[in-house]
Amino acid sequence: MSSDDRSPVRLAYKNARFLETDDARPLRILAEYLEPMHAFRREHVRDTIVFFGSARIAADGPLGHYYEAARELARLVTLWSKNLPSHAHRYVVCTGGGGGLMEAANRGAAEAGGKSIGLNIGLPQEQRPNRWITRALTFDFRYFFMRKFWFAHLARKIERRIPIVLYGTSYWDEVIDFDALVRHEMIDREDLALFQYADDPAVALQLLQAGIVADREEATPAIARSCAPLR
Repeated sequence: MSSDDRSPVRLAYKNARFLETDDARPLRILAEYLEPMHAFRREHVRDTIVFFGSARIAADGPLGHYYEAARELARLVTLWSKNLPSHAHRYVVCTGGGGGLMEAANRGAAEAGGKSIGLNIGLPQEQRPNRWITRALTFDFRYFFMRKFWFAHLARKIERRIPIVLYGTSYWDEVIDFDALVRHEMIDREDLALFQYADDPAVALQLLQAGIVADREEATPAIARSCAPLR
């Protein structure tokens, strides 16, 4: 066999064709766990405040006041975060990385001079990361469940309480009848205490601050410990 007949030796992790195969799916999933963790450590991100909201809400649309409210709340959260006595970046604004309310939150954080995270994912509608996300904290996910993992920071059986604020009381009262869910025993009455309502960015910030338990740990990122005992 001549030297021309030999295929070049290639390291497996540099074989782009192999990495796109079904057999390499576990490697792709693991990469979507390790890359964000590496970035959060590098950028000293300790923990996040996640803004969930629709990409369909435009600043000049019929619900544009929610765009401005998300923008202002993210600005207030970031200003508060920057003044916390910590060597790490605490309570960094995190969104799904797209347009609408996600863009508004990333924009508000940028206008306050702070970092923000965008957990983007490719969709049939061709969602693209908005321009306000911190470049070093912009991620593009292939797998929905890994994206949701980073939204929740292991929000399974965790020790810490996660404050939830629903913004826009009239909107939520119209779209979801929580009392009916209690009446039909789909949820417990006590479940209603898991979230609070706000109609003003300053009030929403106060509710978030009141619900966050001070954590003196400086390790990054803030992956909550499981309540399940080790066996």
